[in-house]
Amino acid sequence: MFKVLVMDGISDMGIQLLYDAPDVEVDKKVGLSEDELVAIITEYDAILVRSATKVTERIMAAGSRLKVVGRAGVGVDNIDLEGATKRGIVVINAPDGNTIATCELTFAMMMSTARMIPQAYKKTVGGEWDRKTFVGVELRNKVLGVLGMGRIGSEVAKRAKAFGMEVLGYDPFLTEERADQMGVKLGTVNDICSKADFITVHTPLTNETRHMISRPQFELMKKGARIVNCARGGIIDEMALVEAIDAGIVAGAAFDVFESEPPAADHPFLNHPRIIVTPHLGASTVEAQENVAIDVSEEVLHILRDEPFKNAVNMPPVPANVLHALQPYFNLGEKLGNLLGQTIDSAVSEIVINYSGDLTEVDTSPLTRYIVKGVLQHQLEGVNVVNAMHLAKSRDLNIVTQKSSAAKTFTNLVSVTLKTKNEQRTLAGTLLSGYGERIVQIDQYPVDFAPEGTLLLISHNDKPGIIGKVGTLLGSNDVNIATMQVGRKVIGGSAIMVLTIDKRATESVLEQLSALPELTQVRELAL
Repeated sequence: MFKVLVMDGISDMGIQLLYDAPDVEVDKKVGLSEDELVAIITEYDAILVRSATKVTERIMAAGSRLKVVGRAGVGVDNIDLEGATKRGIVVINAPDGNTIATCELTFAMMMSTARMIPQAYKKTVGGEWDRKTFVGVELRNKVLGVLGMGRIGSEVAKRAKAFGMEVLGYDPFLTEERADQMGVKLGTVNDICSKADFITVHTPLTNETRHMISRPQFELMKKGARIVNCARGGIIDEMALVEAIDAGIVAGAAFDVFESEPPAADHPFLNHPRIIVTPHLGASTVEAQENVAIDVSEEVLHILRDEPFKNAVNMPPVPANVLHALQPYFNLGEKLGNLLGQTIDSAVSEIVINYSGDLTEVDTSPLTRYIVKGVLQHQLEGVNVVNAMHLAKSRDLNIVTQKSSAAKTFTNLVSVTLKTKNEQRTLAGTLLSGYGERIVQIDQYPVDFAPEGTLLLISHNDKPGIIGKVGTLLGSNDVNIATMQVGRKVIGGSAIMVLTIDKRATESVLEQLSALPELTQVRELAL
């Protein structure tokens, strides 16, 4: 008989599966201190929490029977993941339970900004009957731009079609084939900003998506566009949005999230007549709260019964001999995927991983997870070594692993190739005694540099003076070069240079570099 401890007032309806399970005994306790939990946790195989209870390493150390910690929600900041992983305890969350709740709030916000409902309500209850001020627009026959076509964005697109809207979608992992299946036209961020009447964002907040919509994007927009953000604060530049509304470019906006929450009392959104705000209500429905409890209950049962599960957020146990052989490569593998993911513009359809040398003698699937995590983590929220393969599969991303005994001049070599409809890029890396992690190949070019810090990857024609021009331009902009690597196949042909710089280059510097006639492509890569 498995014993499950349920904390933090999780609803009985949500955990009914556990109550009904013949092999599970459920105890509900609320408000226990760490000392109280430590005293009783030895009796339990699983513990379910929301955000109130902190599941510390001390608690898990005392839980000699503990196999799984479940979080009825998305965030796991209150759970010591490292402590759980060290003890082979699986930590799971419920990332899908709030999908419909957030999708429906997005439509509520879209309708509210289209018809200015909160503003009209405020005037009406204030005793003013004002019909002329609140002439809105219809959704029918309008273009909706959806930035981020994951779970929530896809549901929004589906409902928008029912409203008679044309949908443009952007997602770094959305292929044309999948977009066609969904009835969505594939576009870039700038395509959407220039063509959409309504724009809604459903991406995680990463270095790549922070201020995804800012002044340059607002300058592209149709006059009268409307913006909705029920995803994460910071995806849209808040001050640039206010400027765009005041300039008459954007007709209105509706935000459920802020860059800093709660916002300051003088935040310009709070008193702007064209902006609707709510206090981060995306998952605040009865159904969503029950759904996350149901989802986590199902996963707990799977884990306790040794059945397949998907929503884990930490590393599952790896046999000691395999871990010993692979652990030195985990960091290298993640960096290979991370760097390579930053070199691709269009949707990735396939990841090909080739292991050479001694690595062919062990099960490399744990290392594959790190590589896939690295590829995905710039664009997806909550990617980890457990769920990376599941997330890749859910986006129709094909993972191919190959092994070859020969590693040429290296004892071991890990080579990763990303394929899209129009291109493919390759990185290869190894561990060198005394030097550590090294990248030794970019596409067809041999190189040798450490994958760390901020890098500039520059494709150019192999002509005298180019390196000097690049160095002079960076120096004049106070950008210091720490290291430089140049790779070429033949004299006078195409070539690359990889520069390690001491700080990130500004957009202006990158534009100046791109303007040099001998350079064919400039990318900044950051680790």
